[in-house]
Amino acid sequence: MPSHSNENLSMVYFQDFVLEGFGGGLETQALLFTLFLALYMVTLLGNILMIIIITLDARLHSPMYFFLKNLSFVDLCYSSVIAPNALANFFSSSKVITFAGCATQFFFISLLATTECFFLGVMAYDRFMAICSPLRYPSTMCQSACTRLVLGAYCGGCFNSVVQTSFTFHLPFCSSNRINHFFCDVPPLLQIACGNTAINELLLFGICGLIIVGVMFVILISYGYITVTILRMRSGTGRHKIFSTCGSHMTVVTLFFGTAFVMYAQPGAIESMEQGKVVSVFYTLVIPMLNPLIYSLRNKDVKEAVQRLGQKHMAI
Repeated sequence: MPSHSNENLSMVYFQDFVLEGFGGGLETQALLFTLFLALYMVTLLGNILMIIIITLDARLHSPMYFFLKNLSFVDLCYSSVIAPNALANFFSSSKVITFAGCATQFFFISLLATTECFFLGVMAYDRFMAICSPLRYPSTMCQSACTRLVLGAYCGGCFNSVVQTSFTFHLPFCSSNRINHFFCDVPPLLQIACGNTAINELLLFGICGLIIVGVMFVILISYGYITVTILRMRSGTGRHKIFSTCGSHMTVVTLFFGTAFVMYAQPGAIESMEQGKVVSVFYTLVIPMLNPLIYSLRNKDVKEAVQRLGQKHMAI
């Protein structure tokens, strides 16, 4: 650990961090390891299957499923950035992560979480165009437009990640190197910083709050118009199909933004780390696991695609 002296003030800057994770004895650690492993394996299986099904079934080659495939890819990467390291640390005596490793993990977590947020807004806009402007939908949501929307979501996620990572890891970490969490996240890192974190907290609440509110505004406006359009429909079959697809999306939106608001968009988030760990498990492992289940169980097209692939496999 190198030391730095400045005007009679001696501070020690740490090159490594320790991820404290969850407390408890060996039995508790074993139970948590089993839980994390089960959640991660189901997440991998569900999202990989969703990507394969959408890729192989030509009937799912539409903008909605193009965005859903990208959402599954983001969920897959998001869990993989966190879960393997957390699993290794359950039975590790040191639980050490290097400064560079922590910064890298932090960067990708921020990138993928923000990108997923934008994807949910894009998917709401896609449903709005498909239901409220069906005649303009093929030209508006063409392949090039969908590609630009996906790239825009990744660029927005990258911008937020660069800002959050650069400001967070320019702070001096000299009071402690023990992170009270199971991965590198903003609130626990700000707790152990020995410099002024006011700007970082302002950025955290400001940028994340702006993103959450902005995307939620797009979603609410889109579903407001969708609701009006549904109420004007005379066909019960049409209403049911729209409710099945939109209901799945709204369930995912509620889960994602509810946990994101609890963790990042309210001033008390930084102070409640123990509660934050439980919430973090939910949005880093449980939600990525639930997303493919929600979209497959409540979506007739996906269920039919699974049956067709199963029948082809049996025939082969």
